[in-house]
Amino acid sequence: MKVHDKPTPEQKSATAEPAQERLVLLGDEPVPASRLGARLRGYFLTGLIVVGPIAITLYVVWWFINLVDAWVKPLIPTAYLPETYLPFNVPGVGLIVGVLGLMVAGALTANLFGRTLVSHGEMMLDRMPVVRGVYRLFKQIFQTIFSNSGTSFKRVGLIEFPRRGLYCIVFLAGDPPVEVDEKIGDGNPLITVFMPNGPNPTTGFIVFVAASEVIPLDLAVEDAAKLIVSAGLVGPDQQQEQLRKLARSKGTKPVPEEEPVI
Repeated sequence: MKVHDKPTPEQKSATAEPAQERLVLLGDEPVPASRLGARLRGYFLTGLIVVGPIAITLYVVWWFINLVDAWVKPLIPTAYLPETYLPFNVPGVGLIVGVLGLMVAGALTANLFGRTLVSHGEMMLDRMPVVRGVYRLFKQIFQTIFSNSGTSFKRVGLIEFPRRGLYCIVFLAGDPPVEVDEKIGDGNPLITVFMPNGPNPTTGFIVFVAASEVIPLDLAVEDAAKLIVSAGLVGPDQQQEQLRKLARSKGTKPVPEEEPVI
């Protein structure tokens, strides 16, 4: 006859049902310990989303102010610097003086006397072989970017690249040079487009493509730049608003922009 030994207390605890999940009191609401880490991670990501852009923006602004101060302050007489009379450094003085100087230069060139001075200065630069090319290049770039009457990227489109069925975002720049149009145009109108690389849109390819192969988009240049810089993660503001309206019309609750999805 087989004798069964009585179970020890350790064996009883091993065969007993698992204990309920331990609760942690977070505020006035008991939260399971397994969910506490996820909730803390959500708080951290939310704080990062809120504080991150503000911190980076402030850092860039501070860096730009210090950069302009380093350029302009050495040109200001010491008697006009606030640091001469104050025991601490005053940031932004160079930026203010630089902005005022640009405004004065713009006001002078708006009259006949200022335009005459600029013309004589450009004539002197045109006589310098190397300086002439550099000056013309940067003058055209600044006129293109900052002049209201200048040409700039005003439209966004799509072209098939690198093969049929795949599309890339391009910025429509305008008409190609006459020689390029004569060599490869073959009677079809061409257009110059800039195909930026992501996530750095300052680099890319200049492409001369037939106008019939460009698909225009009703997309703002700023929204296209956001899409490229974010590697496709950030969509246009109009599209996000349409998605929120669609969610509300279907009776679903959209996820707020500042709430991270865990």
